[in-house]
Amino acid sequence: MTRRRLWSILGNSQRLDGGAMFGNAPRPVWERWIAPDERHRIPLACRAMLVEETHDDGRVRRVLFETGIGAFFSPKLRDRYGVVESEHVLLESLARAGTTHDQFDVVVLSHLHFDHAGGLLAAYEEGQPPRLLFPNATFVVGREAWERAKHPHPRDRASFVPELIALLEASGRLEIADGDRSRALGPDYVLHRSEGHTPGLVLAEVPSDAGPIVFAADLIPGRPWVHLPITMGYDRWPEKLIDEKEALLRDLVARGGRLFFTHDPETAMGRVTRDDAGRYGVGEIWSAPAALPI
Repeated sequence: MTRRRLWSILGNSQRLDGGAMFGNAPRPVWERWIAPDERHRIPLACRAMLVEETHDDGRVRRVLFETGIGAFFSPKLRDRYGVVESEHVLLESLARAGTTHDQFDVVVLSHLHFDHAGGLLAAYEEGQPPRLLFPNATFVVGREAWERAKHPHPRDRASFVPELIALLEASGRLEIADGDRSRALGPDYVLHRSEGHTPGLVLAEVPSDAGPIVFAADLIPGRPWVHLPITMGYDRWPEKLIDEKEALLRDLVARGGRLFFTHDPETAMGRVTRDDAGRYGVGEIWSAPAALPI
Protein backbone atom coordinates (compact mmCIF):
# COMPACT_ATOMS: atom_id res chain seq x y z
CA MET A 1 0.00 0.00 0.00
CA THR A 2 1.18 3.51 -0.83
CA ARG A 3 0.24 6.50 1.30
CA ARG A 4 0.43 9.88 -0.42
CA ARG A 5 0.54 13.43 0.87
CA LEU A 6 0.41 16.62 -1.18
CA TRP A 7 1.94 20.06 -0.70
CA SER A 8 1.48 23.28 -2.64
CA ILE A 9 4.96 24.68 -3.33
CA LEU A 10 5.23 28.32 -4.33
CA GLY A 11 7.97 29.38 -6.72
CA ASN A 12 8.88 32.83 -7.96
CA SER A 13 5.87 34.98 -8.78
CA GLN A 14 5.21 36.98 -11.93
CA ARG A 15 3.28 39.97 -13.17
CA LEU A 16 2.13 39.67 -16.79
CA ASP A 17 -0.09 41.75 -19.04
CA GLY A 18 -3.71 41.05 -18.14
CA GLY A 19 -4.90 41.32 -21.73
CA ALA A 20 -2.42 38.67 -22.84
CA MET A 21 -3.44 36.36 -20.02
CA PHE A 22 -7.16 36.65 -20.83
CA GLY A 23 -7.01 36.57 -24.62
CA ASN A 24 -10.16 37.95 -26.21
CA ALA A 25 -12.00 38.58 -22.91
CA PRO A 26 -12.61 42.34 -22.50
CA ARG A 27 -10.88 44.11 -19.64
CA PRO A 28 -14.13 45.04 -17.82
CA VAL A 29 -14.71 41.29 -17.48
CA TRP A 30 -11.28 40.00 -16.46
CA GLU A 31 -10.34 42.84 -14.10
CA ARG A 32 -13.22 41.76 -11.85
CA TRP A 33 -11.38 38.47 -11.35
CA ILE A 34 -7.81 39.76 -10.98
CA ALA A 35 -7.07 43.46 -10.61
CA PRO A 36 -4.21 44.86 -12.76
CA ASP A 37 -1.49 47.21 -11.58
CA GLU A 38 -0.52 50.56 -13.11
CA ARG A 39 1.36 48.74 -15.90
CA HIS A 40 -1.77 46.67 -16.72
CA ARG A 41 -0.15 43.53 -15.31
CA ILE A 42 -1.83 40.97 -13.09
CA PRO A 43 -0.20 38.94 -10.28
CA LEU A 44 0.44 35.30 -11.08
CA ALA A 45 1.80 32.42 -9.05
CA CYS A 46 4.24 29.87 -10.41
CA ARG A 47 3.16 27.01 -8.19
CA ALA A 48 4.50 23.47 -8.08
CA MET A 49 2.87 20.38 -6.58
CA LEU A 50 4.82 18.04 -4.32
CA VAL A 51 3.58 14.50 -3.81
CA GLU A 52 5.32 12.39 -1.19
CA GLU A 53 4.73 8.65 -1.25
CA THR A 54 5.41 6.42 1.74
CA HIS A 55 5.46 2.69 1.07
CA ASP A 56 4.81 -0.15 3.50
CA ASP A 57 8.51 -1.02 3.61
CA GLY A 58 9.34 2.52 4.73
CA ARG A 59 10.61 3.79 1.40
CA VAL A 60 9.77 7.42 0.64
CA ARG A 61 9.51 8.77 -2.89
CA ARG A 62 9.14 12.45 -3.72
CA VAL A 63 7.64 13.67 -6.98
CA LEU A 64 7.52 17.32 -8.02
CA PHE A 65 5.11 18.50 -10.69
CA GLU A 66 6.76 21.47 -12.43
CA THR A 67 9.23 23.92 -10.92
CA GLY A 68 7.87 27.37 -11.77
CA ILE A 69 9.87 30.12 -13.41
CA GLY A 70 12.77 30.10 -10.96
CA ALA A 71 15.40 32.84 -10.70
CA PHE A 72 17.67 32.08 -13.67
CA PHE A 73 16.99 35.34 -15.55
CA SER A 74 19.46 38.21 -15.52
CA PRO A 75 18.09 41.37 -13.83
CA LYS A 76 17.19 42.89 -17.22
CA LEU A 77 15.21 39.85 -18.33
CA ARG A 78 13.69 39.44 -14.89
CA ASP A 79 12.09 42.86 -15.29
CA ARG A 80 11.03 42.17 -18.88
CA TYR A 81 9.17 39.01 -17.91
CA GLY A 82 7.76 40.37 -14.67
CA VAL A 83 9.56 38.04 -12.26
CA VAL A 84 9.13 39.60 -8.83
CA GLU A 85 11.81 38.00 -6.64
CA SER A 86 15.54 37.66 -7.32
CA GLU A 87 16.05 34.71 -4.95
CA HIS A 88 15.06 31.14 -5.87
CA VAL A 89 11.72 31.00 -4.04
CA LEU A 90 11.03 27.37 -4.98
CA LEU A 91 14.05 26.15 -3.01
CA GLU A 92 12.94 28.15 0.02
CA SER A 93 9.43 26.70 -0.24
CA LEU A 94 10.81 23.17 -0.47
CA ALA A 95 12.83 23.78 2.68
CA ARG A 96 9.68 24.88 4.51
CA ALA A 97 8.06 21.62 3.39
CA GLY A 98 10.98 19.73 4.95
CA THR A 99 12.89 18.73 1.83
CA THR A 100 15.56 19.88 -0.65
CA HIS A 101 15.93 19.68 -4.40
CA ASP A 102 18.42 16.81 -4.19
CA GLN A 103 15.89 14.58 -2.41
CA PHE A 104 13.53 14.28 -5.39
CA ASP A 105 13.11 11.10 -7.39
CA VAL A 106 10.95 12.44 -10.23
CA VAL A 107 10.19 15.88 -11.69
CA VAL A 108 7.25 15.99 -14.11
CA LEU A 109 7.16 18.84 -16.62
CA SER A 110 3.87 19.62 -18.34
CA HIS A 111 5.90 21.43 -21.03
CA LEU A 112 9.14 23.35 -21.22
CA HIS A 113 8.11 27.01 -21.33
CA PHE A 114 10.39 28.87 -18.95
CA ASP A 115 7.64 29.78 -16.47
CA HIS A 116 7.06 26.06 -15.86
CA ALA A 117 10.58 24.64 -16.12
CA GLY A 118 12.94 27.52 -15.29
CA GLY A 119 13.00 26.46 -11.64
CA LEU A 120 15.14 23.49 -12.68
CA LEU A 121 18.03 25.95 -12.97
CA ALA A 122 20.08 27.53 -10.19
CA ALA A 123 19.62 31.23 -9.51
CA TYR A 124 21.38 33.71 -11.80
CA GLU A 125 25.01 34.49 -11.03
CA GLU A 126 26.79 37.00 -13.22
CA GLY A 127 29.43 35.34 -15.36
CA GLN A 128 28.32 31.81 -14.47
CA PRO A 129 26.69 29.38 -16.95
CA PRO A 130 23.25 27.91 -16.19
CA ARG A 131 23.38 24.97 -13.77
CA LEU A 132 20.84 22.17 -13.48
CA LEU A 133 19.37 21.40 -10.04
CA PHE A 134 17.59 18.19 -8.86
CA PRO A 135 20.66 15.94 -9.34
CA ASN A 136 18.89 12.68 -8.42
CA ALA A 137 15.61 13.12 -10.25
CA THR A 138 14.31 11.62 -13.46
CA PHE A 139 12.82 14.37 -15.59
CA VAL A 140 9.57 13.39 -17.34
CA VAL A 141 8.32 15.32 -20.36
CA GLY A 142 5.98 14.35 -23.17
CA ARG A 143 7.46 13.59 -26.56
CA GLU A 144 5.57 16.29 -28.46
CA ALA A 145 6.48 18.92 -25.86
CA TRP A 146 10.13 17.87 -26.02
CA GLU A 147 10.21 18.11 -29.81
CA ARG A 148 8.56 21.53 -29.64
CA ALA A 149 11.23 22.73 -27.21
CA LYS A 150 14.02 21.46 -29.45
CA HIS A 151 12.44 22.88 -32.61
CA PRO A 152 10.25 25.79 -31.51
CA HIS A 153 7.98 27.80 -33.77
CA PRO A 154 8.92 31.50 -34.20
CA ARG A 155 5.76 32.37 -32.26
CA ASP A 156 6.98 30.76 -29.04
CA ARG A 157 10.75 30.47 -29.49
CA ALA A 158 11.36 33.05 -26.75
CA SER A 159 9.41 30.89 -24.29
CA PHE A 160 12.15 28.24 -24.15
CA VAL A 161 15.60 28.18 -22.53
CA PRO A 162 18.03 26.54 -24.98
CA GLU A 163 20.61 25.91 -22.25
CA LEU A 164 18.01 24.03 -20.20
CA ILE A 165 17.14 21.75 -23.10
CA ALA A 166 20.82 20.89 -23.56
CA LEU A 167 21.32 20.28 -19.82
CA LEU A 168 18.31 17.96 -19.62
CA GLU A 169 19.53 15.99 -22.61
CA ALA A 170 23.03 15.69 -21.15
CA SER A 171 21.80 14.64 -17.69
CA GLY A 172 21.12 11.03 -18.69
CA ARG A 173 17.97 11.21 -16.54
CA LEU A 174 15.42 12.36 -19.11
CA GLU A 175 12.34 10.26 -19.84
CA ILE A 176 10.47 11.17 -23.02
CA ALA A 177 6.98 9.87 -22.29
CA ASP A 178 4.71 8.43 -24.96
CA GLY A 179 1.12 7.51 -24.29
CA ASP A 180 -0.70 7.96 -20.99
CA ARG A 181 1.85 6.43 -18.61
CA SER A 182 5.41 7.14 -17.48
CA ARG A 183 7.99 4.53 -16.44
CA ALA A 184 9.36 6.79 -13.73
CA LEU A 185 5.97 7.65 -12.27
CA GLY A 186 4.49 4.18 -12.49
CA PRO A 187 1.06 2.93 -13.54
CA ASP A 188 -0.97 4.76 -10.87
CA TYR A 189 -0.41 8.14 -12.54
CA VAL A 190 -2.22 9.05 -15.77
CA LEU A 191 -0.83 11.52 -18.31
CA HIS A 192 -3.51 13.42 -20.22
CA ARG A 193 -2.48 15.29 -23.37
CA SER A 194 -3.54 18.70 -24.68
CA GLU A 195 -2.63 20.56 -27.87
CA GLY A 196 -4.43 23.89 -27.49
CA HIS A 197 -1.76 25.77 -25.54
CA THR A 198 1.34 24.05 -26.92
CA PRO A 199 1.93 20.68 -28.61
CA GLY A 200 1.89 17.74 -26.22
CA LEU A 201 1.07 19.55 -22.98
CA VAL A 202 1.03 16.87 -20.26
CA LEU A 203 -1.62 17.05 -17.55
CA ALA A 204 -0.64 14.60 -14.83
CA GLU A 205 -3.40 12.94 -12.82
CA VAL A 206 -2.64 11.91 -9.24
CA PRO A 207 -4.80 9.10 -7.82
CA SER A 208 -6.76 9.86 -4.69
CA ASP A 209 -9.55 8.24 -2.69
CA ALA A 210 -11.14 11.70 -2.44
CA GLY A 211 -11.30 12.12 -6.21
CA PRO A 212 -8.46 12.44 -8.74
CA ILE A 213 -6.25 15.53 -8.82
CA VAL A 214 -5.16 16.84 -12.22
CA PHE A 215 -2.25 19.27 -12.46
CA ALA A 216 -3.96 21.68 -14.85
CA ALA A 217 -0.82 23.50 -16.12
CA ASP A 218 -1.66 26.01 -18.88
CA LEU A 219 -4.83 24.31 -20.03
CA ILE A 220 -6.55 25.88 -16.99
CA PRO A 221 -3.98 28.10 -15.26
CA GLY A 222 -6.34 29.37 -12.54
CA ARG A 223 -9.93 29.65 -11.39
CA PRO A 224 -11.06 32.29 -13.93
CA TRP A 225 -9.94 30.07 -16.80
CA VAL A 226 -12.34 27.31 -15.71
CA HIS A 227 -14.96 29.32 -17.63
CA LEU A 228 -15.05 27.60 -21.01
CA PRO A 229 -14.69 30.65 -23.32
CA ILE A 230 -11.71 32.09 -21.43
CA THR A 231 -8.33 31.39 -23.02
CA MET A 232 -4.93 33.10 -23.06
CA GLY A 233 -3.38 35.14 -25.83
CA TYR A 234 -0.43 32.75 -25.53
CA ASP A 235 -2.53 29.75 -26.59
CA ARG A 236 -1.72 28.48 -30.08
CA TRP A 237 -5.14 26.97 -30.80
CA PRO A 238 -7.84 28.53 -28.57
CA GLU A 239 -10.86 26.72 -30.02
CA LYS A 240 -9.24 23.32 -29.61
CA LEU A 241 -8.17 24.28 -26.09
CA ILE A 242 -11.78 25.04 -25.19
CA ASP A 243 -12.87 21.63 -26.48
CA GLU A 244 -10.09 19.93 -24.49
CA LYS A 245 -10.98 21.90 -21.39
CA GLU A 246 -14.65 20.97 -21.63
CA ALA A 247 -13.82 17.27 -22.01
CA LEU A 248 -11.53 17.33 -18.95
CA LEU A 249 -13.97 19.29 -16.78
CA ARG A 250 -16.89 17.02 -17.74
CA ASP A 251 -14.82 13.98 -16.80
CA LEU A 252 -13.70 15.45 -13.48
CA VAL A 253 -17.24 16.41 -12.49
CA ALA A 254 -18.31 12.82 -13.13
CA ARG A 255 -15.46 11.48 -10.96
CA GLY A 256 -15.53 14.11 -8.21
CA GLY A 257 -12.15 15.37 -9.35
CA ARG A 258 -10.02 18.37 -8.47
CA LEU A 259 -7.74 20.74 -10.37
CA PHE A 260 -4.35 21.93 -9.13
CA PHE A 261 -3.67 25.47 -10.42
CA THR A 262 -0.15 26.60 -11.20
CA HIS A 263 -0.79 30.31 -11.93
CA ASP A 264 -3.75 31.27 -9.74
CA PRO A 265 -2.49 33.92 -7.29
CA GLU A 266 -4.78 32.77 -4.46
CA THR A 267 -6.13 29.26 -5.05
CA ALA A 268 -3.92 26.19 -5.27
CA MET A 269 -6.58 23.53 -5.74
CA GLY A 270 -10.32 23.28 -6.23
CA ARG A 271 -13.03 20.72 -6.84
CA VAL A 272 -14.73 21.05 -10.22
CA THR A 273 -18.47 21.78 -10.24
CA ARG A 274 -21.17 22.25 -12.87
CA ASP A 275 -24.40 24.18 -12.27
CA ASP A 276 -27.87 23.58 -13.69
CA ALA A 277 -27.10 25.87 -16.63
CA GLY A 278 -24.09 23.76 -17.57
CA ARG A 279 -21.50 26.30 -16.40
CA TYR A 280 -18.33 24.89 -14.87
CA GLY A 281 -16.85 26.34 -11.71
CA VAL A 282 -14.78 25.59 -8.63
CA GLY A 283 -16.51 24.59 -5.42
CA GLU A 284 -14.42 23.42 -2.48
CA ILE A 285 -11.05 25.20 -2.61
CA TRP A 286 -7.65 24.92 -0.95
CA SER A 287 -5.50 28.06 -0.85
CA ALA A 288 -2.30 26.29 0.18
CA PRO A 289 -2.68 22.57 0.77
CA ALA A 290 0.12 21.31 2.98
CA ALA A 291 0.60 17.65 3.89
CA LEU A 292 -2.90 16.95 2.60
CA PRO A 293 -3.66 13.21 2.65
CA ILE A 294 -4.71 12.09 -0.79
